[in-house]
Amino acid sequence: MQTTALMSFETSFVGQKVLVTGASGFLGAHICRRFHESGVELCAVSRTAPKDDAFRISWVPGDVSDWETIQSLIREFQPDVVFHLSGHGVGAPGLEHVLPTFRHDLATTVNILTAITQFGVRRLVLAASLEEPVHGSSEITPSTPYAAAKFSSTMYARMFHKLYGTPVVQVRPFMTYGPGQRAHKLIPYVTLALLQAQSPKLGSGLRPVDWVYIDDVIDGMWAAALAPNIEGSAIDLGSGVLVSIREVVMQLVDIVGAPVQPQFGAVIDRPMEVVRLADMAAAREKLGWKPRIPLHEGLELTVKWFREELALSAARQNSRGSA
Repeated sequence: MQTTALMSFETSFVGQKVLVTGASGFLGAHICRRFHESGVELCAVSRTAPKDDAFRISWVPGDVSDWETIQSLIREFQPDVVFHLSGHGVGAPGLEHVLPTFRHDLATTVNILTAITQFGVRRLVLAASLEEPVHGSSEITPSTPYAAAKFSSTMYARMFHKLYGTPVVQVRPFMTYGPGQRAHKLIPYVTLALLQAQSPKLGSGLRPVDWVYIDDVIDGMWAAALAPNIEGSAIDLGSGVLVSIREVVMQLVDIVGAPVQPQFGAVIDRPMEVVRLADMAAAREKLGWKPRIPLHEGLELTVKWFREELALSAARQNSRGSA
C-alpha cells in the first residue's frame, strides 16, 4: 500500500511528459508500469520491445548510444522528466564486456546529458551503481568494466551539473531484486534452480550485500524526480543492512522448500568484489524515503512471482502440445 507522500507524488506528475530509457530492462519495466498506472504521458525507449504487454505505453525502438536517436527523441517528445535506466546490464569482469559497457552505459549517459542540456528538461534521474568506486576513498580502481563505465558516468554527471547547470539527480540502487529480474542475476538464478529441484552452483557466498526490493527502489526514483532543490545530488537507495549472499540463498531454500541444497564454492568468487553499505541519511533527508519491504518478505514475493511464471510457462507448453 502506498504512503500518503507517494500518492501525492502521483498527482505531481499530472500534465507532465516522462521519458524512460531502458524500458525493457528490470528497472525500466517496473517504472513504466508505475507511470502507466498513474496516467502520465509516457515515452519509453529501448533496444528491444518490452516483454510485458499488460500495460500500453508509447514505446520507441532505439539505441540511445546513437547521438542522432537521442537528440531527435528529446527534441520531438520534449519531456519534462527523463529517467535514464538503459545499460549493458552485466557486471562480470570479462574482457568481452568492455566495449558493451562503454557503449551502453557510458556513451548513452553522455548522449542523454548533452541532449537534455541542449533542449532542457525539469529533471534527469540517472541510475548510478553500488559497484562504482567511492569518491574520496584511497582506492578508486573500478573492479569491472561496468563499474568503470558507471564511475565515468558519475563524473560526467557531476561535470554537467557544475559546468552547465544540468538538472541531474543520481540515484544509486543497491542490490536490487524482485519479480521480473533477468535469469542470470543471482536471486532469479537461485530461485529458478530451486523451484526446478536443481542445485544452484555458487561462489563462497561470503560477500555481505545491502539488498533492496524493486518496489522500494521505484519509490525512491519516483521521489528523486520530484523532490525540490536536490539537483547535483547522488543518493543511495538501499536498506542500510548487510546480509551475506549465503544467508539470502539459504532463506530462498527455506521459502521454496527445495529438496536440494546449493553448491557453495562450485564457482570462483569474482575478484575485487565491492562491499558497500547504503548511506541512508541522504535518502531520508532529501527524499523522505526509506525502504518498506523487509528482506524476507521481498524474497517471498519474488519466489511467488517466479513460481507462478513457471506454472504459466508449463501450462502454455501443455496447451501447445495438445493442440
